[in-house]
Amino acid sequence: MSAVRSFSSLPHIQLTLSIRLLTISSILVFGCSAFAQRQLPYLDGTRNSPLAQLDFDEIYRQEMILDSMQRDRGGSQPQQFESGTVSALDMAAPKKAVAKLREATSLLAAQKAKDAVQYLKKAIEIYPRFVSAHLELGLAYFDLKDKRAKDEFETATRLDDQLPISHLYLGMMSLWSNDFSAADTSLEKAALLSPNDPQILNALAFAQNGVHKYSDVLRTVQHIHTLDHRGMSEAHYIAAAAALSMHDNQSGKSELNTFLSEEPSGPLSPIARKELERLTHPGAAGAESPNAKNVQVVPLSVTRQTFPNTLRLKSELKGVTDSTKSPDDSEDTGEPSIAAITPSLPPVGPQVASWANDFTIRQTVDETALFLAVSEHGKMINDLSASDIQIRDDNKPPVRILQFLPQSKLPLRLGVLIDTSGSVEHRISFEKHAAKKFLERVMNPESDLAFVAGFDDQFNVTQDFSSNASALNEGVERIDRLGDATSVFDAIYSACWKLAAYPDGGRVARVLVILTDGEDNSSHRSLKQAIEAAENSGVTIYAFNTSEDLDLQTDANQVLRVIAEGTGGESKYPRNMGDLERYFRQLSEVIRSRYLIAYKPANFLPNGSYRKLKVTASKDGKTFQVHVRKGYYARLAQNQ
Repeated sequence: MSAVRSFSSLPHIQLTLSIRLLTISSILVFGCSAFAQRQLPYLDGTRNSPLAQLDFDEIYRQEMILDSMQRDRGGSQPQQFESGTVSALDMAAPKKAVAKLREATSLLAAQKAKDAVQYLKKAIEIYPRFVSAHLELGLAYFDLKDKRAKDEFETATRLDDQLPISHLYLGMMSLWSNDFSAADTSLEKAALLSPNDPQILNALAFAQNGVHKYSDVLRTVQHIHTLDHRGMSEAHYIAAAAALSMHDNQSGKSELNTFLSEEPSGPLSPIARKELERLTHPGAAGAESPNAKNVQVVPLSVTRQTFPNTLRLKSELKGVTDSTKSPDDSEDTGEPSIAAITPSLPPVGPQVASWANDFTIRQTVDETALFLAVSEHGKMINDLSASDIQIRDDNKPPVRILQFLPQSKLPLRLGVLIDTSGSVEHRISFEKHAAKKFLERVMNPESDLAFVAGFDDQFNVTQDFSSNASALNEGVERIDRLGDATSVFDAIYSACWKLAAYPDGGRVARVLVILTDGEDNSSHRSLKQAIEAAENSGVTIYAFNTSEDLDLQTDANQVLRVIAEGTGGESKYPRNMGDLERYFRQLSEVIRSRYLIAYKPANFLPNGSYRKLKVTASKDGKTFQVHVRKGYYARLAQNQ
C-alpha cells in the first residue's frame, strides 16, 4: 500500500500540507526568471498552488497499522512495514504507547488536533523511538499551524532514515515553504527508498522543476507514465512546463497533449489548451473552446449510507466553528505559527491565471477586492455608491477605496453542480428543469462562461466551459445518477479550483451554484477546507437544499448554510418545483446586482494571517443587509 495518494485526492480525515492545509491560489515558480514567460501557472510550492498539495497518510489507516503492531509483535513483519508506511522501530512500542496513539488517531479524525497532541506527547514519553507517533504529532501540529511540525518530521527521519514516508513529509513541508532545494533532497531520498511509488515521483518532479532540473523532470515523468498513475495527470503538466523552460516546444506540446488526453476537462485543462494553441499557432490568442463537451469522471470515494444528522456532519460543523473563533489558534507556546513564518509568493505576471485574481488585485501590493450583495427585505439594492459602503478589515477602515463598480459590468464564470446521489434521485428531474431555466436567464453569451457537473461519489463534468445555452442545457440533461454516496465538500473544492483556473485575461466574477441535500458522507476533504478553497479562489457559493426533509435544523442544512454564508452567498430550502424556480429567478437578480469594491487595507502585514471582515451598507437613513465573505488570508511576503 502506498504511503500517500494522488495530489488531487484527500480522504476526509487526512491532514494536508498548506497554511490552512487546502487553501489555494496560483502563481509561477519564478518571479524574475527569464523563463517566467514560458512557465505554466500553478507551479509554486506554497498554499497558493494546487500542484503543491500532497496527501498525508490516511489517519484512519493508522488503525490498521496499530492492529498489525498488536498481531505481529514478535512474528513476521506486517504489510505496512514492508511497504514503508510504518517503521520497524514501532513494532517494539509498548501497549500503553500504542493505546495513546490509537486515541490520538480518533481525536484527529474528529478534528480535535489540540487534544490529540497531548496523547501523542504521552505516547512519545512512554516510547521516545515511536516513529508513527512523531509523524502523527507532526500532522497534528501542522493542523494547528505550529512550526514544530517540521521538528517532528525531522525527528522521525533521524530515528528511521529508511522510512520513505518520513522523507516524503519533510520534503512536502519544504515544498510548501517554496524551499525547492531542500524538498528535492528529501524527495530524492524518498524516491530512492521507494522508486516505483508514483505519488513520491510526482512530488519529486514538482521539486525538480522548482530547482530548474528540467531534464530530470522529464525523466521522472517518463517513469511515472510507465506506472499506474491514475489521478496524477498533473505530472505531464509539470513536464510540459519543464520542456517549455528548455525551449523544447515539441516535448512541451507532447506533454500537454498527454495531459489533456488523461484529463480532458479538469481545472488546468483550459490553461493547457490555451498554451497548446499558442505553441501550435504562434500569435493566436488561444482559448478553451466555448462549446467543448469533454466529460471527466473523477472517483472520490466508496459508497456509504447517508442521513441528514450524523456525528460526521456535527464534527465538520464544529471544526468550522472552532476555526472561526481564531483561525491561528494553537497551543500557547510563544512560538510563531506556521502562517507567520512561511516564506512567500513570487509575483504574478499580468497574464497568469490566479486563484487570487478576484480577491487580490496585484500580489506585489497590498490591495484587496470584495464582491458583495446588498438587500432590504429580500429585494436587491443596486443603486449604491462607494460612500454608502463601510468596511472594517481587521477592525480598521481601509486606507482608501481604489475601485467600485457593479458586477453586471464584469464577465461571469459560473459553475452549476447537481447532486445525483440516491438520497435526491426523486428530485433530479425538476432540478434539471430549473437549472436549465436559470442558465438561460443568467448567462450573457457575449461575455459569460459556465460549466455543468453532477456529483455523488464522483465529480462528473458533463459540459465544460461554454457560453452556448443549448450546449449547457445538453450538459444538464447528461447528468445522471452514478452512485449512492455523497461527496459535497470534494465537489465544491474541485469546482472552485476549476472556476479559478480558467485562464482569463482580466477580472471576472466567479459564482458556484450547488443543488444538494448536504448529506456529505464520503468526501476526502473537510467542510473547513471546502470553504477556504472558495475564500482563496474568490468564489461565491449559493446552495439549494434539495432534501425532502421538512426539518430546517438538520446538520446537513446547517452545513449548506455555513458554506454559502461563509463565502458571501446564501442558502435556500425550496419545498417544491415552484419554490426552486422562484429562488433561481431571485438568484439571477442577485448575481447581477452584486458590487465589486477594491481597497487598500490599513496596517496590512504580508504574514498569511486571517483578517476578519465586517461590511455594512446604508443610504438615506436606511441600513441594509450585506452578503459578503467573513474574512480572508493575507498574502505572504515574497520569497526573495
